[in-house]
Amino acid sequence: MDRLRPRHRKSFTGFTKTEIEKMEKMLEVSRETVLDKEFCQYVARAFGRYSDRAGKPVVKWTEVHNWFHNAKQESAKASKNVLELAGASLPVKSSVKPTAEEKNQDLSELEFEARSSKDGAWYDVDMFVAHRELITGETEVRVRFVGYGAEEDEWINIKKGVRERSVPLEHSECHKVEVGDPVLCFQEKDDQARHYDAHVLEIQRRMHDIRGCRCIFLVRYNHDESEERVRLKRLCGRPTYNN
Repeated sequence: MDRLRPRHRKSFTGFTKTEIEKMEKMLEVSRETVLDKEFCQYVARAFGRYSDRAGKPVVKWTEVHNWFHNAKQESAKASKNVLELAGASLPVKSSVKPTAEEKNQDLSELEFEARSSKDGAWYDVDMFVAHRELITGETEVRVRFVGYGAEEDEWINIKKGVRERSVPLEHSECHKVEVGDPVLCFQEKDDQARHYDAHVLEIQRRMHDIRGCRCIFLVRYNHDESEERVRLKRLCGRPTYNN
């Protein structure tokens, strides 16, 4: 009698959309533990109980581990590309050339904002998920916005849509704002309230009181050319670098 041949186990063909969304959230919350063997085994067992896994190959913990490993590498590469771009485009703050170690430390502490292609507004960047090179030679990064999930991620051109984060202005800093300055302004309308690029057309200086700055700034938004008079609390200053 011939020996029974073992059944061939189906090779792994990929994660479901639900599983990928779950892992992306896990990566966002537990970046330091996702590569632990026990954690990956727990995730693999959990996926095995999902209804949309029925009839599909069983997920191994090593496959979960590899997904997390590759995702972290992609995120690190994307962040490195943005930091390198920032280092190349931002002028130095003094005449003393920083050491490589100081430069890397400064760049690693930078926060970024990105312009959404959906509405043209700027949002704070939570993390850079991945990156890709276009046939034009330009680089895009997949951006995760602060306060939004993976379903709102966008591919954004690094040079055109990613920059160092704008800085909210304090009451005591109103004297730093001058006519002609580029600013990020919070535009409020009936159907939306978002941050857009603008520039200052006119400033009405007023005495400060217990409430803080009472100055009025006339700004013109770059995206629709509309004008509005706003208080300082709605303005964010663009980072400047003095030689």
